[in-house]
Amino acid sequence: MKKKLVVALISAAMVTSMLGACGSSNASSSSASNTATSSVSASSASEEDTTAASSSVSASSASEEVSADADQEAADKVAALIDAIYVQERNDNTDEQCKEAKEAWDALTDAQKELVEGENADPDYFGRDTGDASKDDPLNGDEIGENELLVVSFGTSYNDSRRLTVGAIENAIENAFPDYSVRRGFTSQIIIDHVKKRDNIAIDNVKEALNRAIDNGVKNLVVQPTHLMNGLEYTDLVNELAENSDAFESVAVGEPLLTSDDDFKTVISAITDATKEYDDGETAICFMGHGTEADSNAVYQKMQDMLKEEGFDNYYVGTVEATPSCEDVIAQVKEGSYKKVVLEPLMIVAGDHANNDMAGDDDDSWKSQFKAAGYEVTCLVRGLGELEPIQQLFVQHAQAAIDSLAK
Repeated sequence: MKKKLVVALISAAMVTSMLGACGSSNASSSSASNTATSSVSASSASEEDTTAASSSVSASSASEEVSADADQEAADKVAALIDAIYVQERNDNTDEQCKEAKEAWDALTDAQKELVEGENADPDYFGRDTGDASKDDPLNGDEIGENELLVVSFGTSYNDSRRLTVGAIENAIENAFPDYSVRRGFTSQIIIDHVKKRDNIAIDNVKEALNRAIDNGVKNLVVQPTHLMNGLEYTDLVNELAENSDAFESVAVGEPLLTSDDDFKTVISAITDATKEYDDGETAICFMGHGTEADSNAVYQKMQDMLKEEGFDNYYVGTVEATPSCEDVIAQVKEGSYKKVVLEPLMIVAGDHANNDMAGDDDDSWKSQFKAAGYEVTCLVRGLGELEPIQQLFVQHAQAAIDSLAK
């Protein structure tokens, strides 16, 4: 009996032990299972977060691309509008096109304006500050009287330069001839349209100026061009005047700036006097003219030759669109021992050519090319029309034209 009791107790103990062991095993299994489940859940959550983040980045990138495309599209539209009006011939739609282009530009954001790029369009077309246009008198009023002196210029869209050059010449002529009403005419329709749509300033072209004279009953018309030479522009002007000469009792045309040898000497005296502070023996003083395919391009070489004859060996003349080129001038300067270079336009106004082709930062500007050649460069961005001797030379030419009416 006692033996059976011991066996029973041992058996009970074994069962309890086994049950405890089974309980421990189940607990471990449950714990492992819970850990695995938590790990999977965490992993899934992490993947979901990554997916969400990735989707957010993709959405953001897509939104930025759409925005960039919209900006470029808006800029391209304005560029196309500017290119459409960048023409020499005026038509019935020009004013409306100018208005549409300016309104479209004004509607752009600053970032969109920087994207404007076309055949002729760029951010500077409307965006560049060239001075206060209201300070320049377009001289397009009526009530002219019987005697008119029409000053004809190619023109410039640079407001300050227009006032300081063309405006100064017109003022000098007006002061010299009080018996004549002075009016303005530009030959460049592109510039006229540019100023009109950007600044809402109306400047007559030659045809409009002549029609204004006819409508106001002008009898004696004297036209003084501010052209540098007797080139294509001057010839076109003379021909247009001939076609309208019957509308007046008398018509006379003054000569361009560089006509006689005395004219050359006067201009040489004016430009060398205006730059004498730079004439230190170490500086080459270089003038950039426009240049033309016509035979009149010879005036630049003549100017160079007469400068040498006058003893100004460190003065050089080149052109932006003909010969001598910038490369030609650099080659001549290199023959000397100069360390510095002064650049100045040999043009009546300091407009686009002076500001960009001469003094701009692009690699092909005169300033950049001379710097690349190793010179210290100073740019004088002023037109010949700012110099009083040049203004008075045009007065002399106008006087000669007036005198011809009495013959």
